[in-house]
Amino acid sequence: MRHGGVDFGLCACHELGGPGDCDGGSQPRARAEAEANDIYHAVPFAHPLAVRAGDYQDLAGAKVVVLSGGVAQRPGETRLQLLERNAEVFRQIVPSVLRHAPEAVLLVVTNPVDIMTHLAAEFASAFGVPATRVIGSGTTLDTARFRVLLGRHFGVDSHHVHGYVVGEHGDSEVLAWSQATIAGLSLEEFAKVYGTPLGGEQRRQIDEQVRRAAYHIINGKGATYFGIGSAVARIADVLLHDQRAILTICTKIEGVADCESVTLALPHLVGGAGALATIPLPLDAVEQEGLRRSAGILREAIDSLTKTFS
Repeated sequence: MRHGGVDFGLCACHELGGPGDCDGGSQPRARAEAEANDIYHAVPFAHPLAVRAGDYQDLAGAKVVVLSGGVAQRPGETRLQLLERNAEVFRQIVPSVLRHAPEAVLLVVTNPVDIMTHLAAEFASAFGVPATRVIGSGTTLDTARFRVLLGRHFGVDSHHVHGYVVGEHGDSEVLAWSQATIAGLSLEEFAKVYGTPLGGEQRRQIDEQVRRAAYHIINGKGATYFGIGSAVARIADVLLHDQRAILTICTKIEGVADCESVTLALPHLVGGAGALATIPLPLDAVEQEGLRRSAGILREAIDSLTKTFS
């Protein structure tokens, strides 16, 4: 799929250190181009500046629709004011999309992605669409960065590092150190076996690089398009081919303590129908408190926005 001259689905993971850090990064070009063509036909791009009202007809039969519509923050504008304007954009986009693609999974990319996904699910519910069919990119990119940085520290291919970043895609996100593993071993156990220590300072540096990566990238080149492009292409691939992958997408959470009815990122089993199951992590006490705080921040923002539109 092309948008703004970029082959969507063929973006390199520059923020992660190169294409080798991504699933499928080394696949032959012919296969990559074939998959990109699949996405071009099945993943129309909904954007208020690029899609006129009549163009929504092109979405008919789409399996996945990526929503990236939004407006830029004005000087002096508060976060809530920006949210209100983006909510108006989604109020127009989501019904228009679902009238032409009623069976599609909606994949939200617009920031703040957790809140925008929550709003998209609210607007979609009027069409009988379950919240599990409205998902956001969540902390998919943050999780990839976490794994890459752990892999670099230990000298291990990041594909063999398992770890998750949960909660808000933002400053309050939580790195689940207690659940990170390499070869089935905890980080502490692997450090002993391999002889590479992972002390408090190393953890602090990795946390900083994961949590603040977007700020550093924006300062360097003005935008963070490569990493998120790769992450969204990965999610779209999972949805289109029903791959049943475990991804830290965000969707409305039910049945998880401290996160009830809040849209945030947790590991989910993801397939062709969207979020198939939520996988709660047995976090340690500090991490659980961090997740509770992150959920509280999002709940407060959602409640404030809901009052504005009520």
